[in-house]
Amino acid sequence: MAAGMNASALCFVLLVVMAAGGASAQLSTGFYSSSCPGALGAVASVVQSAVAKEPRMGASILRLFFHDCFVQGCDGSLLLDDTASFQGEKTAMPNNGSVRGFEVIDAIKVAVENICPGVVSCADVLAIAARDSVVALGGPNWAVKVGRRDSTTASFSGANNNIPPPTSGLANLTSLFAAQGLSQKDMVALSGSHTIGQARCTNFRAHIYNETDIDSGFAGTRQSGCPPNSGSGDNNLAPLDLQTPTAFENNYYKNLVAKKGLLHSDQELFNGGATDPLVQYYVSSQSAFFADFVAGMIKMGDISPLTGNNGEIRKNCRKSN
Repeated sequence: MAAGMNASALCFVLLVVMAAGGASAQLSTGFYSSSCPGALGAVASVVQSAVAKEPRMGASILRLFFHDCFVQGCDGSLLLDDTASFQGEKTAMPNNGSVRGFEVIDAIKVAVENICPGVVSCADVLAIAARDSVVALGGPNWAVKVGRRDSTTASFSGANNNIPPPTSGLANLTSLFAAQGLSQKDMVALSGSHTIGQARCTNFRAHIYNETDIDSGFAGTRQSGCPPNSGSGDNNLAPLDLQTPTAFENNYYKNLVAKKGLLHSDQELFNGGATDPLVQYYVSSQSAFFADFVAGMIKMGDISPLTGNNGEIRKNCRKSN
């Protein structure tokens, strides 16, 4: 009797564990090795061409993946256009007028559909393209776990509430990452993606004009391209990493130590708080940054994927089948 109860209890525990980790456990690096062996090459080819044409595109694609995963998990919901039945995520506050690169994802999807119709999801296309974008700009390589399926709906409210705004303080950043199962270490490492790409004046205006945790010379330089009044020059761009905005390395952290973080949320990572030592660690070791960035990307890619019979494999990433 006691033995039977122990076995039952053990079975219950195993079921709970399996339920908790089941979806991400179904992802694997070899998911398409038989069903679409040419998928990875097709994605890489389009990404390399797009980044060679416009280096900033690498940062844009990486950002698409981040903004997708933080809303409903890594399910391709960000790629959906508005429909009569739901409002998509593209016009939510963190995305409106700033997320870009959808046409590259479209081109990748066409290339993959040409070799393996109906096999590779848009969610996986985005995950692979994010990795290839980092590699194309000199960053680390890693094996991407795949096997995700695509959502049929999006969440406008989720995009507004889950994605950290550039005005975030350290506590809010930590909380929003923790809500996705990501640690403070993951957060600091993943923020290193800001070693590439650009930001709009509207997102850093307050930091360069109103705040003191910024190098005065750097603030002055940025002010020359970003007028003080809202509505004037809002879309003017500045590099997130003033040194090498098209090379993936650890200069982002060096800028933070020098009080030259472009966004308020960037500088919060090195402003007398708990994350200061991590920033200094990544300044001293680019290889440590790369290792932790890869670990964070893999962990982020595991956020609530749709697998098995859930979701669908979209033919067109902008709309459900």
